Amino acid sequence: MTASEFFNLITDAWLPVLHKSGARSVIRPAQIVEGLKDDPIIGFSWPRADFRVATFEFLIGLVATACPPTGNRAWLQGWNTPPSVEKLDEAFAAVTDAFWLDGPGPRFLQDFEDLQSGQELIERLLIEAPGESTVKRNADLFVHRGQVERLGRGAAAMALFTLQSWAPSGGAGNMTGLRGGGPLTTLVLPSEEASVWEIVWANVPEGPPAKEGDIKTVFPWMAPTVVSGKEGTDVRATENAHPLQCWWGMPRRIRLDFETVEEGTCDLTGQPDDRLVSGWRQRPYGPKYADWIGMPYGAGGTIHPLTPRYRQKDGAEWLAVHPQPGGIGYRHWTGVVVESADGNRLPASCVVNWRGARALNTCLSQQPRLLAAGFDMDNMKARGFVESEMPLPGAQNEERQKDLNALACLCVSVATQIADILRGSVREALFGKGTVSVDVTLLSNVRERFWAETEGPFFTLMQKASGVEDESNDETFKASWLRTLAQAAMREFDSTVILEADTGMTEARRSALARRRLGAAVSGGGKEGEKIMSSLGLSQLVKKKSRTAGKVS
Repeated sequence: MTASEFFNLITDAWLPVLHKSGARSVIRPAQIVEGLKDDPIIGFSWPRADFRVATFEFLIGLVATACPPTGNRAWLQGWNTPPSVEKLDEAFAAVTDAFWLDGPGPRFLQDFEDLQSGQELIERLLIEAPGESTVKRNADLFVHRGQVERLGRGAAAMALFTLQSWAPSGGAGNMTGLRGGGPLTTLVLPSEEASVWEIVWANVPEGPPAKEGDIKTVFPWMAPTVVSGKEGTDVRATENAHPLQCWWGMPRRIRLDFETVEEGTCDLTGQPDDRLVSGWRQRPYGPKYADWIGMPYGAGGTIHPLTPRYRQKDGAEWLAVHPQPGGIGYRHWTGVVVESADGNRLPASCVVNWRGARALNTCLSQQPRLLAAGFDMDNMKARGFVESEMPLPGAQNEERQKDLNALACLCVSVATQIADILRGSVREALFGKGTVSVDVTLLSNVRERFWAETEGPFFTLMQKASGVEDESNDETFKASWLRTLAQAAMREFDSTVILEADTGMTEARRSALARRRLGAAVSGGGKEGEKIMSSLGLSQLVKKKSRTAGKVS
């Protein structure tokens, strides 16, 4: 085959996209800025949610590597006057050689060597696909084998990128991704109808582009693989890798196998392709990434700029946040949108950047949103792909933004306290104290319903608070929020704990006492209520002398 017959992810069209008009097309990366005024590209038409989110990661990483904004002024210029297709083609040309998917030289996200090993089924590139042991035990009950036998080159490239970027643990020698297995990705969506370019540019970090001499340390497949294991070497941004490698981590040693056909079709997308990927080979002990989460983007070590991080306590190791089974909602505001008070939970830098100078320099009336997505992993097993969206309200100035952040954190903190009291009260009413774990499904569902019922009111309150110029009304907002939580908690208790005609005296008295505990707490009574009122900085709503009134006989 000649060089022109090989597939390059920069110069060839392979990204399936959706235009505002409803039209669909397949483009190369530089074409994401086509038709911005008339018919912009607003999304990707992959048949998989993980591919859609991973494609944003790919494009943001590509722009961050080849032509990032060098500062806020350059970012604002790119926002107001996007580059042309020709300008992006020119910028991406500098890294084209790192993006060959096949051919005799280095291949995109594939081992430098032509690995000698048995062939894996191509469907096992997909994170949720059943593994070899699952198939042998005939245990693939929910995700069945044999769904994908051949992939077109575009789908294979995205499957490979998704696996390498989010790689879960996979047995001995199969290393996890640079952010750990199945990290959470957060993306700022600048407006409801934002174009792909606007989303990419809203999330791209500032910094210098990769230089020609950096290519081998930015793209690990451009040089012999840094293997791990007993005699291996860790990959560290401060020693043997460029910080920009955070976008192009390659923890798995993989080589794709291609076959040329006259009339081929991708089993995943249904698109025709005359060169299909039928399988892949792998070897254990690929690169082991160490100390990439401890420092901000570009300062030696780096966490991925799209992923929030946390640590258990001061001085402990920083870890990437991972998706939760219930999705990401307002309860996760602290650590996903704003920094926690103790500094041990930090949002992704893309969120910090947007809620700083970027949001203040753009039209705040666009009502931006936050997308949080990723695989909910149980060790090697993908329990599901979690994807959540929520409003991302902002203030009119930097000082008010700080007040708004503090108000949001207080509101979430108090909601957490009341959710715990609600769950405990329901347990006491139904089972008595200490007889059943609070984590049983019934009690967990009570808490989940409480969070779901109060999510809309939270964002309504934050939207109102973001529209005022100072904190003078914040006490009113706090009192309103407490009333909302109190009403929701009492409704949930009453809908769960139901007294029937044949309910015994013991059970009825136990339920009444539990309900009184909850009612007192949400009204500011007792130690629990005092703590809630103190957290909000509000005066007590219930006088001490009345706390003993109305005892249940």
